[in-house]
Amino acid sequence: MAVTVLVLYHSRHGSVRSLAEKIAIGVQSCGAEVMLRTVAAGGDESHHPVVTLAELAAADALAVGSPVRFGLMSAEMKAFWDSTTPLWLKGSLIDKPAGVFTSSSSMHGGNEATLLGLMLPLLHHGMVLLGVPYDQPALHQTQTGGTPYGPSHVTGPAADTQLSADEQRIAIAFGKRLATFARQLTQATA
Repeated sequence: MAVTVLVLYHSRHGSVRSLAEKIAIGVQSCGAEVMLRTVAAGGDESHHPVVTLAELAAADALAVGSPVRFGLMSAEMKAFWDSTTPLWLKGSLIDKPAGVFTSSSSMHGGNEATLLGLMLPLLHHGMVLLGVPYDQPALHQTQTGGTPYGPSHVTGPAADTQLSADEQRIAIAFGKRLATFARQLTQATA
């Protein structure tokens, strides 16, 4: 049974897009289809198409990412979630697996707060949240981004958008977990 995972992001400088692309690699490595999409914003839309509500409703699973903005998701991502009321009214996302990812400029720049904030719309939509379990070795080793709440990246003072090896491994593992869980849920309800 084919499973489609929507990897949805907003990225201004490319770090969140890089995480999205690594998550997509993990999804694809499990044989699932991936839709890489962004939200309408004045940022990084040239790399992937802008998402539609129909695509969100049709996806079997969701990974959603935003840069950190003072410990919160970006205004662009928040505006997108504010537009999803029609899906909420229909219960279109209930019981679908989902997870979150982010990027900040500093180690204590609000990554975990942003990840937790990104989870709130997903919970309101009735989605099933997934994170990164501690059986992922890179989660124990990382000196940059990566949390049990979801993949993350830390650009540092030089604004380095290149993901560390650990950040890449965590993002790919997260994509695999999301695709695997989506497939299991889809098969269980078929």
